[in-house]
Amino acid sequence: MRQKPAEQDPIIRRTNFNPVESNFTKEQAFEEASRCLNCKNPQCVKGCPVNIQIPDFIKALKEGELEKAGDIIRQTSMLPSVCGRVCPQERQCEGKCILGIKSEPVAIGALERYVGDNTFPKTCDIKPSGKKVAVVGSGCAGITAASDLRKAGHEVTIFEALHKFGGVLRYGIPPFRLPRTVLDREIDSLKKMGVKFEKNVVVGKSITLKQLEEDGFDAIFICSGAGLPKMMNIPGENLNGVFSANEFLTRVNLMQANDENAATPLKVGKSVAVIGGGNVAMDAARTAVRVGFEKVYIVYRRTEKELPARLEEIRHAKEEGVIFEFLKAPKQIYDKDGYVNGMQFEVMELGEPDESGRRSLVGTGNFVDYEVDTVVVALGTGPNPIIQKSASGEGLDFETDRKGYFIVDSETRGTSIKRIYAGGDVAPVGESNAINAMGAGKKAAKAINEYLSVM
Repeated sequence: MRQKPAEQDPIIRRTNFNPVESNFTKEQAFEEASRCLNCKNPQCVKGCPVNIQIPDFIKALKEGELEKAGDIIRQTSMLPSVCGRVCPQERQCEGKCILGIKSEPVAIGALERYVGDNTFPKTCDIKPSGKKVAVVGSGCAGITAASDLRKAGHEVTIFEALHKFGGVLRYGIPPFRLPRTVLDREIDSLKKMGVKFEKNVVVGKSITLKQLEEDGFDAIFICSGAGLPKMMNIPGENLNGVFSANEFLTRVNLMQANDENAATPLKVGKSVAVIGGGNVAMDAARTAVRVGFEKVYIVYRRTEKELPARLEEIRHAKEEGVIFEFLKAPKQIYDKDGYVNGMQFEVMELGEPDESGRRSLVGTGNFVDYEVDTVVVALGTGPNPIIQKSASGEGLDFETDRKGYFIVDSETRGTSIKRIYAGGDVAPVGESNAINAMGAGKKAAKAINEYLSVM
């Protein structure tokens, strides 16, 4: 029987930002590890974008060799404590687990988290290569690439635009899902390896790509994230009380705006509508509960079955009192003296499937109003064009798609400009999440190593 981590009572956790789930106990970890079949052809490894040798680390854990389990994971992943908490395991490693065909899959994510939290990276001898690499962004892709590049002997510097490191892991994911002590520990391990960190540096503004090259960097990996929010383009969207999910989460997670003594406090109203159905929408809604909104809605234009968020996040949101409204599309936000004073939605229904098999959305012509004083838009993000525009002014014209994302080689993450690579949300390949960004970081690091070896 699959082991389940202990969780805070929903009534209590609504009032704090402490982790919802506890780690496995030693006994639980052993019991869960014992469920693994140690398959000869492990599909779980194929489901992991960074190819963690899952049966091997679980076998070591089952045999009581905890440190060995940690070493095995860190051969391919520098962020076990992070990935064990935020990766969509049900669609990746656990989704491929053979046990899941007739029973519940092995709780790979919880086991990875247990190992990550209870072991430390080993120090390694690094032979200097004499090469320098700049990494633009300190999120999942940047941390992963920096680790692999540093191990190869290169001098690595990570440039971060914000005043704290971690990228979306810090400003986007709330501490009740990813404790800051966990994130800080992972970043500290990179510092101990000799990776340099520079904060408050907006590449494209504070310094340009050309200037990085002039400073002696032999290769550059751009993984600055996709910080440009997608909005609804409806009347009333510019009113006070309308936030992008990026702004709402950054203000709370990074700037503690929910504290009334903060430099830029967040005005907390009575009710909020969060528009969207992904993990960011769940994070925003569950954060809204904790900062004091009395009524929190998640409004999604399709059905519950089609929600893209993790099942665990949906369950947690429901337990915490979030109200889900389905088949409703935003039409307008009502104005009262420049502030949000309600919102109108059209009731939708599912039509015939399109060429992809996904059923179309059809408006019914019926409308409903919600009494809300705050709106949070969680419809995804696009690439911030600062770097591309700055580079173009210096004669570095990158190939981008119609949305402004870098076009990269799927295997090397190389851009159209030699020596410059891109990955993560600025050059997405597949689903946008932490583990795929890490996969991009690993591929970029491998390609950069090969490029630097023949310079």
